[in-house]
Amino acid sequence: MTTTKNQQDNNNPGTKQRIIEVARRLFSQHGYLGVSMSDIAERVNITKAALYYHFAGKTEIYRQVLDEVFNRLNSLIAKALDEKTVSERLHKLVESYLDFGLTEKNLIKALALKLSPLDHEIHKHITRLRQQVSNAIRSLVEEMSVAKQSARKVDSRALTAMLIAMMDGVILQHSLLNNRIDAKKASKQILAVLGLNVEG
Repeated sequence: MTTTKNQQDNNNPGTKQRIIEVARRLFSQHGYLGVSMSDIAERVNITKAALYYHFAGKTEIYRQVLDEVFNRLNSLIAKALDEKTVSERLHKLVESYLDFGLTEKNLIKALALKLSPLDHEIHKHITRLRQQVSNAIRSLVEEMSVAKQSARKVDSRALTAMLIAMMDGVILQHSLLNNRIDAKKASKQILAVLGLNVEG
């Protein structure tokens, strides 16, 4: 009994990862709304039936792409937390977030999609992934506030929200206006504006 190309693709463990990689590039170029299942199948060189064998639909593929994007961002944040002092950790975290956001177009698309009407499941997924990032940043902001021994009580949740909003704003500005941005310089400016000054 001979196997068809479809069956070979369905049984190939690398096909699923190949689909995600191709979809990641397509979503990066055209956004979630600008990519169809046919586009992905054609670019991977498989039938739509083979594509549906691996994924229930475009939403599931996009969720996996976002998982990869945010896993990479979380690993950069974890690496930043290895720095020696709280100041160095916070500076490295902001710089890493900006560097990543300025190059990873899928993060930019996710930020833009969070602001626009879209599939409810995608919104929930983006919100959950961003909450993980927010939690990591918030713990560092709290640590920085304690280290500064400020006399005034700081609302770490509000400060974290402002920090993330400023970083996202820089990333979106770069995306929309194609401005050249120095992540190291921008990170120092953001932290200075929020009163989280970093030495050096």
